[in-house]
Amino acid sequence: MALDIAIAVASGQPCLRHYPVQTPGPVLLYAAEDAPHIVRARLEGIAHAAGTRFDTLDIAVIDTPVMRLDDADHRQQLANTVNHVRPRLIILDPLVRLHSRDENAAGEIAPILAFLRTLQRSFATAVLLVHHARKSGGNRPGKALRGSGELFAWTDSLAFLQRRKQRIFMTLEHRAAPSHDDIELELVTLQHGPALRRLEANGSPPPDTTPQDTIIQLLKNTDTPLSLRQIRERAGVRNATVSTTLKHLCSTHRVIHSRHGYTINRDQPELPFA
Repeated sequence: MALDIAIAVASGQPCLRHYPVQTPGPVLLYAAEDAPHIVRARLEGIAHAAGTRFDTLDIAVIDTPVMRLDDADHRQQLANTVNHVRPRLIILDPLVRLHSRDENAAGEIAPILAFLRTLQRSFATAVLLVHHARKSGGNRPGKALRGSGELFAWTDSLAFLQRRKQRIFMTLEHRAAPSHDDIELELVTLQHGPALRRLEANGSPPPDTTPQDTIIQLLKNTDTPLSLRQIRERAGVRNATVSTTLKHLCSTHRVIHSRHGYTINRDQPELPFA
């Protein structure tokens, strides 16, 4: 799942072939438990499934054998690397291999999480931290996390993957957004290479997508102007909703209306997410 997100952010292709990437960019990846050739093979397979060329993607892989976030020198080296790469996303997989502290002790794990939060804020990046769940943690993601409650308190969004018999489900929890129904995932074996597999959403629509989000993403992915009718048909939104939404987007200069139709204003900077 983490590698699929890496490919999506680096390429701009939909994550799990389903969920649009609003702001793609470079990715910095540290996979502590897998050999580099295995990580590369998995990334190449996912890139193939996403319809993008792996050799064009800006994914920087940290290949040091050991990285400890409870070590001051290692923290400084990571900060220097982030400053050099300027990634849109940092992926650290998994937390248990990144320190030698007691995960159950809040006082020991909190400084590590504080450092990651500092990285996130200082370099305007996202930090994806892979972590394990308790075997008897229940179905609620926050209660299933192994270790101190500091881990759940640190997260802005939490994606909890769980196997139920032969089916895989992803539950999402957000600090500042509503939750939604579980998303069923399917582990698919690729045909073009041995033992290459990828996850994909099993027919799940993007969660909590507003008409404005849908129309903006549609126009971003289109090089030619679209008429109101074309937008309505492709977005699957009622005519009155499309008209009202486009009027608002034009008034805020997110969308440009001409005699040829509607286009996204690519000179308008992205609004910060609050």
